[in-house]
Amino acid sequence: MRARVRALVLALTTTAATTVAALPALPAAAAGATLTVNVAQPFRPVTHVASGGLYGLAENSRPADSTLLPIKVNSLTQPAPGVGQKPNGQPPGGDSLLVAPQATRVGAGEFIRMPDIYPDFPYRWVSWTDWLAKVDTMVRARLNATTVTNVIGWELWNEPDWTWNTAAAGAFTDGWTRTYRAVRALDAQTPIVGPSTATYNRSWMQTFLTHARDTGTLPDIICWHELVEPSRIAADLADYRNLESSLGISPRRVSINEYAATSEVDVPGRVASYVAKFERGGVESAHRAFWYEYGTMNGLVTGNSQPTGTWWLYKWYGDMAGTMVATTPSTQTGLDGFAAYDPTRRIVNVVFGNEAGTNTVNLTGLGALGSSVRVTLLSTPASGRFTAVAAPTTVSTTTRTVTDGRLSVSVPGMVATSAYQLLVEPASGVPAYQQRYEAENASVFRAQRLSAASASAGGYVGRIDNSGTPRTDSYVDFVVNVPAARAYTMTIGYANGTGATATQGLAYNGGAWSTVSYPPTAGWGQFGATVSTTVTLRAGYNVIRLAKGSPYFAGGTGYAELDYIQLT
Repeated sequence: MRARVRALVLALTTTAATTVAALPALPAAAAGATLTVNVAQPFRPVTHVASGGLYGLAENSRPADSTLLPIKVNSLTQPAPGVGQKPNGQPPGGDSLLVAPQATRVGAGEFIRMPDIYPDFPYRWVSWTDWLAKVDTMVRARLNATTVTNVIGWELWNEPDWTWNTAAAGAFTDGWTRTYRAVRALDAQTPIVGPSTATYNRSWMQTFLTHARDTGTLPDIICWHELVEPSRIAADLADYRNLESSLGISPRRVSINEYAATSEVDVPGRVASYVAKFERGGVESAHRAFWYEYGTMNGLVTGNSQPTGTWWLYKWYGDMAGTMVATTPSTQTGLDGFAAYDPTRRIVNVVFGNEAGTNTVNLTGLGALGSSVRVTLLSTPASGRFTAVAAPTTVSTTTRTVTDGRLSVSVPGMVATSAYQLLVEPASGVPAYQQRYEAENASVFRAQRLSAASASAGGYVGRIDNSGTPRTDSYVDFVVNVPAARAYTMTIGYANGTGATATQGLAYNGGAWSTVSYPPTAGWGQFGATVSTTVTLRAGYNVIRLAKGSPYFAGGTGYAELDYIQLT
């Protein structure tokens, strides 16, 4: 969270004992490490789970929207309304309600970190009277912000395994219950996030979960931090799921809302390993740790909003569409990566790193691309936080033959700190720009991603509802990128099993609302029907919202499930 030693020490041990350890060294050159990519094995929709940040935004639209839209920011953890926290000696900033308009413009949800109402870290406990009064003030401030729609969780405390003052405040389990009930007395709907420990510790987590289960105060989203070593992520996630099951607790959504140490966060090769493990592990969101200054999305851009080397890794991630597909590294400590397949454009996008020397990416399941493919390899360096990188480096572009759906690509001269992108597409070419956007790839607020055989790319968004409050209204934000400013025909794939026409609101780039009507179809989850409308977009990135309910929109009628939008 901040430049402190103790949390890093905690993150290096899974026991209650404190063990001093050095940060892990980046891997040395290895002979022939291999990353296997199975394009025929999709495992989840692309949702850019790890494209998030702790204190990622500062007031006055910093960094610029133009640097955030391409990386498809999933979500953020921002300080409480009326923030007092002074991280790393900076003035308080990043108030969750003040940055909400910008977060909304780029399609990002927000967790509100409640203890950041205090100025110091570790937090200085005053009294229960003081804390509960602050909780009341924070929740009422959010409830009064009636145009804020993107708050997706209350984070009740941060790193209680070393910041909670047991001597003054009592046991954290009792403090959690008391705080949970205080929030729920005012806000019965916004998800609650916790316990947000500095590290995953089974014994600590078991005590917490047991108490929360028995008091009816289980968090909706389980959270902890992975601040040092990506190789432990898979084991931590597996252990948590085992613990959850053993306690009879229904599966919780998981967020890792701080990841990567100071020595790693600006190293794209290392970040690739973190992202790969979060995707494979099924986490819902993951946020880059905050070690330095506000307004740079945790070092992804320089102080004047120019991209760093690490930004390009997230840009490649943001370009992913369709489904994430299986990747298998040789080991958990070296070469690793993540990959997606966009079936509408037939593009395989692989991002990898964390290894030096000559290594190999083996791809299988490429049959849909044909026998001849264009293979493009790019790289981006570890430039640090202050050095801009105008563009990634194109290492090579070749035409290769696919045999039995297989292709092996040798990557010579890899640098462990750099990240690499491998694009594989039909040699005959792909559309000049993405035209189809799957609903399940979009920013989904208070609706559900579901699957159906008849849906485009196998997924859709359903249970889109509203009840007249921005805390529960459902909407889907599509971040789209078009080549020219002009009118586009927008075709919407949908299903409507109500037997009557349903409606939703349509707005883009914060503009005026119009209404989209969806005639009845054969049934729920049965796709093939479309409706069309016209949208006038600017060149570059735009945000298109389809909503059952939203500020300044009276609300839709009936129900409609969204499969995709297509711009032509």
